[in-house]
Amino acid sequence: MVQQIQPQATTDLLPIIDLGLYLQNPDSPEAIAESKRAAEAIRDYGALIVKDPRVTEKENNDFIDMMEDYFDQPFDVKLKDARPEYGYQVGVTPELTEDPKCPKDPHCLDIIDHIPEENRPLTFHGPDPKWRFFWRIGEQPATTQFPRLNAEPVVPEAFKDDWTSTMDAWGNTLHMAVLGLAEMIAVGFDLPKKTFVDMAQHGPHLLAPTASDLVKYGKVGTVLAGFHYDLNFLTIHGKSRYPGLNIWPRNESEKLAVRVPDGCLLVQAGKQLEWLTGGVVQAGYHEVIVNESTVRVIENKTNDRPLWRISSTFFLHIASDNVLRPLEGVFDTEEARTAKYPKIHTGDQVRKELGLIALLEK
Repeated sequence: MVQQIQPQATTDLLPIIDLGLYLQNPDSPEAIAESKRAAEAIRDYGALIVKDPRVTEKENNDFIDMMEDYFDQPFDVKLKDARPEYGYQVGVTPELTEDPKCPKDPHCLDIIDHIPEENRPLTFHGPDPKWRFFWRIGEQPATTQFPRLNAEPVVPEAFKDDWTSTMDAWGNTLHMAVLGLAEMIAVGFDLPKKTFVDMAQHGPHLLAPTASDLVKYGKVGTVLAGFHYDLNFLTIHGKSRYPGLNIWPRNESEKLAVRVPDGCLLVQAGKQLEWLTGGVVQAGYHEVIVNESTVRVIENKTNDRPLWRISSTFFLHIASDNVLRPLEGVFDTEEARTAKYPKIHTGDQVRKELGLIALLEK
């Protein structure tokens, strides 16, 4: 892992969207105006913060506690939960397995070249040192052309009494929140409100906590997750206990160190949303690093919890058997259809992306 020192990113709050206004009355002028703000934020920043009155910080903390305990187990114990035959799309993904595509992607390298040097991501080589656990959330399709993307879940032996209930509880909470936001974004773009929700029905949604061992990888300048975008539709996270997430808004000239207020959730645009909007929304590039703020939190830690950086991540996917293409109307231009965003089954798009990050043979 490359360890580097780099100027700090600008610390700023992303736009905060009040999902409660939409839940109270989606047809009210206030809800419609907030939906417009959501669409503008995801277009301009590739990310936003959402406040869902149904979500509590305690739920996030309880989930992170279990994840810290799980990932603090010995390496060989965790490895029993890996399913490489399914492209690690269920169970655990060991550290040094997921290889960011950027170093071998000319488009990504070109993006970095055009970022002012002081705002570029940290240089990284080789696979990420983070672990991950994938847990399916939501109803699975009765039939599918992509069974490897819709495999059965893995329950770790040492946590078998509480794992399913805890994972389902937090996963369903994040699923509920991100579906509500997906409705708001559709309304904000003058689409029928269920446009994205209907396309995501029976998608291979994943509660996908990441975990980085800060005893092993806790030096300033360590890259925990190299510069990348997410391949899915929308990604939603609870607040992490350790800072280190940087994002690049749409113009990619400024780097933002993300701050998430207590009780709020972070949402990022993924490649499937970019596809459906014909590039009006861009999948947001981001990295996770150890910086001075991370180390300060480690040094000020007063409890005996395991020293792991957990991100309580949830990936919302368009259903594997649905077709990705720019939606009719403002997004459906000749350039979008024929150049960057041709028609493709979502499952094929996912398989291609997984091959590029070395998780699945194409």
